Amino acid sequence: MSKIKAGIIGGAGYTGGEMIRLLMNHPLVEIDYVNSNSNAGNSIDSVHKDLLGDIKLNFTNEIKTDVDVVFLCLGHGESKVFLERQSFPEQVKIIDLS
Repeated sequence: MSKIKAGIIGGAGYTGGEMIRLLMNHPLVEIDYVNSNSNAGNSIDSVHKDLLGDIKLNFTNEIKTDVDVVFLCLGHGESKVFLERQSFPEQVKIIDLS
């Protein structure tokens, strides 16, 4: 069985950190990218210190649409504005955690 390809939007905050922690240990999920405009280029473990040595990804300011699922870990009310500016293919599942 192939892994579910996931993207995380707003990965530098508390909710994003918890989502990273849950997904990185899930045997059927591959984290494709973690978006953070303010931390783009920085390693994830430089912001989420408790993940030091556990994850080798950097934050990106890019948003990829070729994933199976996107988790929105944005601040209150920001998901609506984000989705008005950004579209995803119909088959992409969007889960709003805000």
